[in-house]
Amino acid sequence: MQFLEKLKPLGLLVLRVVLGVSFMSHGYPKLDDPAHWLKAFPGFGFPAYFAYIAGILELFGGGLLVLGLFTRGTALLLAIEMGLVLGRVKIPVVGIYAFGEYELPLLLGAMALALATTGAGAISIDAFTFESGRK
Repeated sequence: MQFLEKLKPLGLLVLRVVLGVSFMSHGYPKLDDPAHWLKAFPGFGFPAYFAYIAGILELFGGGLLVLGLFTRGTALLLAIEMGLVLGRVKIPVVGIYAFGEYELPLLLGAMALALATTGAGAISIDAFTFESGRK
């Protein structure tokens, strides 16, 4: 399976872009229609202003992932956010056995954690700036 090792940069690029676009598509509505989310977030057990924090983190963090810029830190913040969503919003409400109800935040968090631990890969801005000295 040595040939797959050569495809690792492409795999990390696909992972980053798909995850980034997904987060952007979930962050944009929070900033586009803040009135709805400012009412919804207290029902989730968070202060209303967390809607802005989540929207900014998801929209701009997703954009940074797509670019491959500050990938490790951004991905770690997004993984923590998804952990909070799972632990405070999804699992306590639907239960551990309703996997389909919390599958998306679990997958997004796992993907973000994978990027936080592996980095952006060779096809990224990080590869030309921050991680070039590590090799």
